[in-house]
Amino acid sequence: MELRERYEEDLALVLGLPAWLGLLVALAVLVLFPLLAPRYLVYIVTLMAIHILVAIGLNLLTGYTGQISLGHAGFVAIGAYTAGLLMVRVGVPFPFAFLLSGFSAAFFGFLLGLPVLRLTGPYLTIATLGFGIAVHQVLTNWEGLSGGRMGLFIPKPSIGPWTLASEAALYYLAVGTTGVLTWIAYNLVRSHIGRAFVAIRDSDVAAEVMGVNLMVYKTLAFGLSAFYAGVAGALQGHLLGYIEPQMFTLFESIYYFSMIVVGGLGTIPGSILGAVLMTILPQVLSGLREWLPIVYGGTIIFIMAVEPWGLYGRWLRIKWWLKTWPF
Repeated sequence: MELRERYEEDLALVLGLPAWLGLLVALAVLVLFPLLAPRYLVYIVTLMAIHILVAIGLNLLTGYTGQISLGHAGFVAIGAYTAGLLMVRVGVPFPFAFLLSGFSAAFFGFLLGLPVLRLTGPYLTIATLGFGIAVHQVLTNWEGLSGGRMGLFIPKPSIGPWTLASEAALYYLAVGTTGVLTWIAYNLVRSHIGRAFVAIRDSDVAAEVMGVNLMVYKTLAFGLSAFYAGVAGALQGHLLGYIEPQMFTLFESIYYFSMIVVGGLGTIPGSILGAVLMTILPQVLSGLREWLPIVYGGTIIFIMAVEPWGLYGRWLRIKWWLKTWPF
C-alpha cells in the first residue's frame, strides 16, 4: 500500500511539472548530449533533427492543408545541390548558401503549387510524384550541373574563421536550426495562416466561401513545405559530405511520407515522433536492408489499423488515461 501511494505521488509530480521546467531539462540534455555520447549516436541524433525538419514541412502541406505530396525528395535534393553548388563552384559563404538552399526549394515549391491548384486526391499525388521523378532524372543526366552519378563532394560549413568540421559542431547546427524552425511552425499553425490551412484541408469549397484565398494559401503551403525540405537537404549534404542523385529517389519520398503517417497527421509533435522512429528503424534493421520497404509498409499498416492518429494520438490517449486513472 505504501509503495502504491509513493507511485501515485511520483506520477502526480511528473504530470504536474511546469512546462518551462520540462523545456529547460530538454535543452540541458540536448546541449550536453554530444559531449557525453559516442560519435555514432551523435550522428544518428543529427540525422534525426534533419528528418524532423522534412517531416514538419511535409506535415504542413499534407497534414494541415490536405495536399498529398510524394515528391518531397525532389525539394530535399534542390536544397542539397543549391548549397553544395554555391559553395563549391561559386564560392558563396556557408550562411548565404544555407539560406538560399531553403529559398530555392521554396521557389520550386511555389512553381509546383501553381499548376496543381485544381488537382486533388490521386491526381495531385501523381503530379507531385512526377515532380520528384523529374528532379531525380535531371540531376542524374545533367552531369555538368550535378556531377551525375559521380556525385558532388560538399565542404564542411564554416562561419567566418570557424569551420564546423566536428560531429558536435554539425549536431549543434542541425539541432539549433530544427529547434528554431519547429518553434516557427508551431506558432504558424496556431495563427490565421494555420487556421486557413486546416479550413482548406477540411473543405476547400467552404474555405473559399469563408474568404480564404485558395491560390495564396495552397501555394504558400507548398512553398513553406519546400523551404523546410531545402534547409534539411543542405544540412544533410554537410553532414554526409557527399551527395548524388540516388539519394533522392521515390523511395526517399515514401520514407518521408511514412514519417508523418506513423507519427500523426496534422500535428507538430507527431512529425517529431514519426521522424525519430523512422530514423531509428534502419539502424536497428541494418542487416535487413533489402526488407526495409516491407518493414515501412508493415509499420504504416499496423499504425493505421491500431491508431489512425499515429503515435502522437496514442500518447494523448495514454496521457488522458493517466490523468483520469483510476476513474
